[in-house]
Amino acid sequence: MIREASVEDTDVIVHLLEQLGYADTSTFMHVRIQELLKNPDALLFCYESEGKVVALLSLHVIPQIALLGSFLRISYFVVEEETRSLKIGAELEALASRIAKEKGCDRIEVHCHERRKDAHRFYERHGFVESPKYFVKHLF
Repeated sequence: MIREASVEDTDVIVHLLEQLGYADTSTFMHVRIQELLKNPDALLFCYESEGKVVALLSLHVIPQIALLGSFLRISYFVVEEETRSLKIGAELEALASRIAKEKGCDRIEVHCHERRKDAHRFYERHGFVESPKYFVKHLF
């Protein structure tokens, strides 16, 4: 079952993000979830299986200035290690695609660290193509 996330999901979201390499988000996660839930351009979903949250999908709709459509960014997407290969990711990706179309987006973007080879294969199976060159400027 896919549902909107809530602040009650804080602990499990922290756990899921740890699987992506984001350690110690517990000190700010409660506030961050509240901020995202108030943002009309942000969507945050959990996937429940047998009463337990096993996946997280965070999306952002970003308007473009030079093109007619907006784009949907998959900001965070993680499925619990023990439940991968059960089509949960496919269901969440389909939800992201539906939302993108509903919001008038002309594409979906996701940035995925080069070490996540299994995730790369997942995205390729779902029609994503690599778009090289991504620059980051860290401010802290």
